[in-house]
Amino acid sequence: MKQFLLLFTLLISAVHIHAQENLPTDYLSKEFHKGRREAFRNMMPANSVAVVFSYPERVFSKDVNYNFHQNPDMYYLTGYKEPDGVLLLFKEPQGTEKYTEVLFVRERNAAREIWTGRRLGVEGAKSKLGFSNAYNGNNFNAFKIDFKKFDKIIYDKIPTDLEGNKSGFDLFGLLQIFKSKAEITNENEASIKLFSSITNALREIKTPEEMELMRKTVKLSCVAHNEVMKAVGPDMSENEADGIHAYIHRKYGAEGEGYPPIVGVGANGCILHYGENNSTKMDNQLLLMDVGSEYHGYSADVTRTIPANGKFTEEQKAIYQLVYDAQEEVFKICKEGTRIQDLNTRSREVITAGLIKLGIITDPQDSRIYYPHGCSHFLGLDVHDKGNYGGNLKENMILTVEPGIYIPANSKCDKKWWNIGVRIEDDIAIKKDSYENLSAESPRKWEDVEKMAAQKSTFNEMKFPKI
Repeated sequence: MKQFLLLFTLLISAVHIHAQENLPTDYLSKEFHKGRREAFRNMMPANSVAVVFSYPERVFSKDVNYNFHQNPDMYYLTGYKEPDGVLLLFKEPQGTEKYTEVLFVRERNAAREIWTGRRLGVEGAKSKLGFSNAYNGNNFNAFKIDFKKFDKIIYDKIPTDLEGNKSGFDLFGLLQIFKSKAEITNENEASIKLFSSITNALREIKTPEEMELMRKTVKLSCVAHNEVMKAVGPDMSENEADGIHAYIHRKYGAEGEGYPPIVGVGANGCILHYGENNSTKMDNQLLLMDVGSEYHGYSADVTRTIPANGKFTEEQKAIYQLVYDAQEEVFKICKEGTRIQDLNTRSREVITAGLIKLGIITDPQDSRIYYPHGCSHFLGLDVHDKGNYGGNLKENMILTVEPGIYIPANSKCDKKWWNIGVRIEDDIAIKKDSYENLSAESPRKWEDVEKMAAQKSTFNEMKFPKI
């Protein structure tokens, strides 16, 4: 057995993993990531160092991991998409080489790459990511850096629920080395706050390269929503509608969804983050779909609410129109200089007045029962992206506008309103004096939703064998 293992190891070590071919050509460039590091460095205080870690891998089941998703800040600053990585950014040049940045990456391993995929390695970090100073993670411990000489060490919250492996150079091991080198026993809240303030300021404003990816991810999400509008019927399952979204996202090159899809019919649509998506029939109820693709790291966040039979009832239409009106009123103040909080305030004013007019509530405070969330959040590398929520709108921010009303069964109102859940959510880019609705290609007016629902879908013609 030992001889077999030795022979296997020798054979594996001789295997050369060929570079992957036919990859997309519209990933963010290494120049983009370099520019983001320079922008970050410009915001650092004198005599400081920033330390950014990859996200950890997470177990899906037994010895199988979830598909890895990189720490958005690490990806934003480096383009590195693998676990077990560390980025060091220095305010001032260091050493005789006058370097300002160092990237530690996961070591190449032919045997592991056959099982779990290609690794970039040191040479890849240099050639593809543009780092002059790149090393394997097992060099981090010996790397000559005296963290104690810096006035500030800038880092994000450190995960505390990790277990190490035998190598000592996984994320757990790298974090232990960092804490030992920097003599960190308890997290420094000031360091974490400074890291957040810098990344919030950078990521809340989208560059032209990011805008291009955001337009694409939102547009293909709209195509998916429209196709479900055309394909939906009383006998469709939530899972099937979810699957149509997933297929179209991947058809256009998206890696997946930016968050677990919310596809809820009737009472399920009144659960804000419903995720089971397992109702086998929709009958004649409303279907709320909060689904957005993730394209090269950037997430859309689009919600449409549609009648499963193609026609709104009078009650469904009344609630839908109220949510639409609230959204339209918010759009009027979407421009540079508006306080972000004013978007929430304006949407609540409209919905509160409308619920009173419909006789669903009498006390304005009760509007929070049926509209329990805010109207807007930043959008980008995270579906709830980084940004300063206490500030004003600025040009090239991207936010959602998503008022909603949810009336579950047994609510204290006429039962004709029960199990009606409506949310309309669009993704907008802020301009100097107005906004751009990136998701305008998917209809919002109830009349236009019904017109779209009357069209035939390719998916209606698909035939599958019975199981």
